[in-house]
Amino acid sequence: MSIRRIGAALGAAGLLVAGLAACGGDKTYASVSDKVADGATIVVGTKWDQPSLGLKKGAEPEGFDVDVAKAVLKEMNGGKDASIEWKESASSNREPFLANGTVDIIFATYSITNARKEKVTFGGPYVIAHQDVMVRKDDTTIASPQDLKGKRICKAAGSNSYKRITDPPPDGELDLDATTVDAANYSECVQKLTGSNLDAVTTDDLILAGFAKQAGGNFKVLGQGFTDEKYGIGLKKGDTKTCEAVNAAVKKLWDNGTMKQLLDKWFGGIEGLKLSESAPPAEGCA
Repeated sequence: MSIRRIGAALGAAGLLVAGLAACGGDKTYASVSDKVADGATIVVGTKWDQPSLGLKKGAEPEGFDVDVAKAVLKEMNGGKDASIEWKESASSNREPFLANGTVDIIFATYSITNARKEKVTFGGPYVIAHQDVMVRKDDTTIASPQDLKGKRICKAAGSNSYKRITDPPPDGELDLDATTVDAANYSECVQKLTGSNLDAVTTDDLILAGFAKQAGGNFKVLGQGFTDEKYGIGLKKGDTKTCEAVNAAVKKLWDNGTMKQLLDKWFGGIEGLKLSESAPPAEGCA
């Protein structure tokens, strides 16, 4: 083999190693688990605009997903708090952030789907949400998801929730003729609903519950969930070692009551919301 070809082969191998490594400054790691074990700072992607799930109000985001991230990484770190750097990860950039190493791991209302599994390795799920519908409190024209026919619903960038309304199975659910209105994220969806530029926002009930709670009674959630949304923990494709460690941590957090406590902390007492009572089965890491 010529020197030029040897150099090219070594270069390709170097790129492969870099591609498998978790982000870690000058030091690379074969998995996020290895990075945790080394005591390095873990870059965690969460939402920053979703009340009760991931909302940036001060130096750090707060919410259910944020607390779950802390608890899972603590379990992976032998019961010691892990060093975390928080990174906003909107629905539209979750896959690119994992692929290019911007984040190590994502806890961000990340529903596990077959399409996403082609790009991401998922730990979990750690909770199951259900797609529901939120409308203005005084709206009497929408009493069920089926009433969205002919209505204006929000299409948040990177989210597939609108497809559950407009498309038939297997990608969709209800196959209704509804009009979609584009928005950058669900915060913008709620703003449009407030300004009467929408008739409804439809997505996971936990997301809707957080916004309804923040709005102080201006909105109502129908409480008629019609899908199972398995919230997974996003990892770079192929990081099965971390996936297995994450699944063990999630099981322990359900077994010791921590997960139930966190659900009650952020969502307890919200009318129409049915919270998970037991650990959902793990999807597997293959």
